[in-house]
Amino acid sequence: MYYGFDIGGTKIEFGAFNNQLERVAKERLATSTDDYDQLLESIIELVERHDKKFGEKGKIGIGLPGMENAKDGTLLTVNIPAANGKELRQDLQEKLQRDVNIENDANCFALSEAWDDEFQGQGSVLGLIMGTGFGGGIIIDGQVLSGRNHVAGEVGHMRVPIDAWFALGDNPPLLECGCGKQGCLDNYLSGRGFETLYAHDYDEQCSAEDIIKAYQSNEKNAVAFVDRYLEFTAICFGGLFTALDPGVVVLGGGLSNFELLYEELPKRIPRYLMSVATCPKIIQARHGDSGGVRGAAFLNLDTSK
Repeated sequence: MYYGFDIGGTKIEFGAFNNQLERVAKERLATSTDDYDQLLESIIELVERHDKKFGEKGKIGIGLPGMENAKDGTLLTVNIPAANGKELRQDLQEKLQRDVNIENDANCFALSEAWDDEFQGQGSVLGLIMGTGFGGGIIIDGQVLSGRNHVAGEVGHMRVPIDAWFALGDNPPLLECGCGKQGCLDNYLSGRGFETLYAHDYDEQCSAEDIIKAYQSNEKNAVAFVDRYLEFTAICFGGLFTALDPGVVVLGGGLSNFELLYEELPKRIPRYLMSVATCPKIIQARHGDSGGVRGAAFLNLDTSK
């Protein structure tokens, strides 16, 4: 049995999956963001109760917004203050007497998609989340590529390429990022960035949904803005695809619901690739809000068998 936990700033989602990767249990509860002991107890209680229910010790995977420090195993997770700086993996392993895998939630999202039957044999899957922020996960042969410092896939903290910067117009905003740098893709290729750039260009605060509706109604400013944004996105993606050369690309997050992305990006991206390269297939994520918990559970799948 495979147990997955998707731990966010407001809720914990738990899922249990059998050997056929079918979900056989689901629970949600509030995240204890300011009490570490209570957070531990919530996880332990769910595990022990489902161990008893299924008559076996499930394998545990956890996805969360952050990462483990590769040097000492402490967590960096701003959205879950109770766990920030704590050795969550070690503490759970001691109390539950089994291995625990922990990964960034974007990696879990990508892993969930990569294990769909259609993508078996692709070699590599790149998951990109265009939501409140912009992040990604890299899956190679069914396994997360974490990197030496556990920051592989943190594409949101790459800087905006110079040609993409020019595509934004005459006076694009240089935005501050939560990581302490400026010009990170997180602030531009996210739903939040989509709204921020529109407000900068037209001095009008609109939701991404309203901007898209205005575009679909052929409103002049929205049409011009969306064209610029698509070109900006194509340039940024072109750089990522050149470096990573993925077999397939899966988009998640609120902005991924904009269907024009899947029509326009494959047309625009080839201009920003090497002459020998073609644009990979770009599709929308299939598992929605369940992707995180699926991917967390699948951290324990053994691809060697």
